[in-house]
Amino acid sequence: MDIKSAGDVKIPVIIPRVDAQTAKEVEAKLNDLVSGGSKRIVCDFSQNDYISSAGLRVFLQMLKIMQKSGGKIVLCSLKPQVKEVFDMAGFSQLFRIFDTEEEAVKEL
Repeated sequence: MDIKSAGDVKIPVIIPRVDAQTAKEVEAKLNDLVSGGSKRIVCDFSQNDYISSAGLRVFLQMLKIMQKSGGKIVLCSLKPQVKEVFDMAGFSQLFRIFDTEEEAVKEL
């Protein structure tokens, strides 16, 4: 998973499939960002085509961690089929979701 930066905002580019096989890897990378002191994270979903319940759990866990630490995590560039999964799971109410990376970074 590539990690970009915009000032002190970290921008992990989420891999194409986040499922039971890959969720641990994604979780480890995101945890590394937080343990490294990142307080503002924009998850870029532009490369992601699929997310399972295991993947959703990773992002819910990250949201809780960021809220406890006083940080912020937002999402951007969700493809329609991925946005639909977030909507159906009720996660669109939990996360700030932006159309573009630039909008998300500006918000933070």
